[in-house]
Amino acid sequence: MLRHFDSLDFPRPTRDALALRFGQVSTLLDQGAVADAAHLFDTIRRDYESWSALVDLRFAQDTTSPTAKAERDHADALTPYVTAHEVALKRRLLEYPDPVAVAQEITPHTLELWRTDITTFDPRITGALEEEARLSGTYTALLAGAKLEIGGEQVNLSGLAPYAESTDRAVRRKAEQVRWTFFERNAPQLDDLFDQMVRLRHGMAETLGYDSYIPLAYRRMRRVDYGPADVARFRNDVLTHVVPLVHDILRRRCETMGWEVLYSWDEPLIDPHGNPRPAGGHDLLLNRAQTLFECMDGDLGPFFRQMREGGYLDLVNRPGKAGGGFCTSFPTVGMPFIFANFNGTQHDINVFTHEMGHAYQNWKSRSLPAVDLLWPTMDAAEINSMALEFLTWPHIDLMVEPGQGERYRQMHLISSLSFLPYGVCVDHFQHEVYARPTMTPVERHEVWRTLERRYLPWRNYGGLPHPTAGGRWQAQGHIYRSPFYYIDYALALCCAMQFWIRSRTDPQGAMAAYVDLCAQGGAQPFTRLVRSAGLQSPFQPGTLADVVRTARGILNT
Repeated sequence: MLRHFDSLDFPRPTRDALALRFGQVSTLLDQGAVADAAHLFDTIRRDYESWSALVDLRFAQDTTSPTAKAERDHADALTPYVTAHEVALKRRLLEYPDPVAVAQEITPHTLELWRTDITTFDPRITGALEEEARLSGTYTALLAGAKLEIGGEQVNLSGLAPYAESTDRAVRRKAEQVRWTFFERNAPQLDDLFDQMVRLRHGMAETLGYDSYIPLAYRRMRRVDYGPADVARFRNDVLTHVVPLVHDILRRRCETMGWEVLYSWDEPLIDPHGNPRPAGGHDLLLNRAQTLFECMDGDLGPFFRQMREGGYLDLVNRPGKAGGGFCTSFPTVGMPFIFANFNGTQHDINVFTHEMGHAYQNWKSRSLPAVDLLWPTMDAAEINSMALEFLTWPHIDLMVEPGQGERYRQMHLISSLSFLPYGVCVDHFQHEVYARPTMTPVERHEVWRTLERRYLPWRNYGGLPHPTAGGRWQAQGHIYRSPFYYIDYALALCCAMQFWIRSRTDPQGAMAAYVDLCAQGGAQPFTRLVRSAGLQSPFQPGTLADVVRTARGILNT
């Protein structure tokens, strides 16, 4: 029977208790009981990940709670200690004298992941990992604590979205001004936080024998089948094929709106009639979503009902809540959790369907035999989320105001294409930063300005000082908290749009391939999962060009 979320309460681990449990795994290996050792090792990791996920979630739900922060600090201090035990046991299993016995219990791909994992840790970097987690929490709390005044009310950063998409140009400009005033006021702290993070990460890389943090970051992301050179070629494909298309779209929007100049505060208004809005508030949207998922093939409908009835959703924006959206899970429960911040704009639908894709994948793969397989690496995981955004298109009219379904689909396609140049800009920025870790904050801002001119040549901040000076990147939390993650969205979008193209002529086949991909979880690395779903790798020449050609034809641009 499904446990209600409110009843979840996992035992709080301690160093001594964990040492005892991990020691039991070693004892079993000493005795030659490989099957029992592998099973216990997996159980310990599931228990710890369930507790850790709940701690992180509760902190995100209320960053002002002293209790949640204290528990988060305990987890930050404990996690490197757990990693040390895990790496030691992974190494021992990889080097076990009877590899046949190990292979009978652990999949080849899991072993491949472990070979990567053991190169990312050494006890000497334990303190640095704990400090990295602390700095990440400081960044999250700083942004979550924003109190912004606009339109006679006080909002947080997520609450600015309705103003940023207003049909009133002056209101949009005001929202942009309020946003960047906050970042300008906090720029010294944000620069200092990031400077500490870069030096810390570079130091960890040097300790582990790498020339820079870049190869370590790729290994921490468990990328076993491609490297920086492949990503660089993909960035160039975006520059060649997508940037001109987005530029054409924005020129046409200027002509339609009668603007002589496109400013940064104009870009969020994608639809000249005003961006389509959700059909209603939180409760209505959940009821409509239930109908939407029941209209789709497979078991999406029953799964979503379980999430609702079990309390595995937190979608309402409120003071002190961390921004953004994510999906987490509790391996011992077999149920994912969706976190988001509804704000009354089209982003509510985008984020919700996106995170629902993550949740569905995790639920479909919940019975796979090892904790390493429950999630794919994040590049593949983002295919599951982004593809569902597109596969819900035939029923998306349920989620928007009457008569706005087609406008929503057009807006979603344009915003997806427009994301790609920004996504690769973020990635390129990180490669530059970690290749030259001694850069000053001023130099980093200049690097961002240079790359922004390359990938987003239309971007005009209208003289707003902080973003004009190259500070836009400070609002992108992934740069601080999850380095080198962001390219995963761009790679996955190239694959998700292939699902969309297939669904236009073969909706049942596209959905069946999607369900099968979700059920595989992390059983294979990124490129093999892509191939198994009948998709072309983003790294294959011509793949992105073909996707863009189809999109351009539909948009008649």
